[in-house]
Amino acid sequence: MKKALTFFTLACLMLMPLMAQAQEWSPKHPVKLQIGFGAGGSTDIMGRLIAAKIEENTGWNVVVENKPGGGGIAMLSTLMRQKPDGQTIGLGVNMPVLLNLAHRGDKLPFKIDSFDYIGTILRGEIAMVARSDAPFNNLEELLSFAAESKDGITVAFDAKPQQMVMEPVAEQAGVKFKFVTHKSGAEQIQSVLGGHTTIALPAGGHIKYVKSGDLKMIASLSKDRHSYAPDAKTLIESGYNFSLEPYFYIAAPKGLPTEIKDALAKALDDAVNSDSVKEALFNTLTATARNLGPEGTLEMLQQGEIDILALVNKDKEKE
Repeated sequence: MKKALTFFTLACLMLMPLMAQAQEWSPKHPVKLQIGFGAGGSTDIMGRLIAAKIEENTGWNVVVENKPGGGGIAMLSTLMRQKPDGQTIGLGVNMPVLLNLAHRGDKLPFKIDSFDYIGTILRGEIAMVARSDAPFNNLEELLSFAAESKDGITVAFDAKPQQMVMEPVAEQAGVKFKFVTHKSGAEQIQSVLGGHTTIALPAGGHIKYVKSGDLKMIASLSKDRHSYAPDAKTLIESGYNFSLEPYFYIAAPKGLPTEIKDALAKALDDAVNSDSVKEALFNTLTATARNLGPEGTLEMLQQGEIDILALVNKDKEKE
């Protein structure tokens, strides 16, 4: 027993310096949070919210820098060449990155495993919505309505992945969708409210209209149902094995020392899960904070790459 206690005590003494190092790490200089999009947009808003909360919680100085270009590709191409010292991290969005990797991965300077990952900030919840007086209430009824329509139905969208997910649904159901490009989710909503399109595929801005009764939710394009519309099934539940998971995540140059990665991950998690940031994200972006952590973020990106590659290859088969 005495030997066991001695061994236990020795092991604790050996671990204490590492634990203390992880807890005590702090950046020597301001941490640069590079955002892969321009100022004033949704990604910029959430980046500045997170930076301010990390500063408040830790006392670190976090400087936000906008590095727009290619849906985050320009920022990540630069980030991968920075020193892995925790002084420079980047905020990106998975869908444009994964789409670029699937289409022209051989021309990009990085792969998914070219970075260390700190965590995620939120997941956009893409929904299929229709005007409240539409003659259908769920995906099954929508597809029956489309099958009876001579010209099919019109679908508002503002990003290629939305079209890539809905095309195989139409193909599998044997109906016709006519896709109408829009510049934003807000424009999509105005289009469907005005009767210009049959359905829309927004990512958050629709929630207040669903709650007010102006729109109704037909299906969730996420892998799970949305909390504000628990009766609306996912595409997967309806027999169509497709989903969209737009995550906003924080990456760092590959090779971060463990104590730095742990400190950054804890700072991000504390910020994302704070009541003030959760409330601000929902009020400004109509989105729910969600942190997958370092390992969960890597797994999300790896699985996302597999899923988007399958859709891209399906598109190429048609050409």
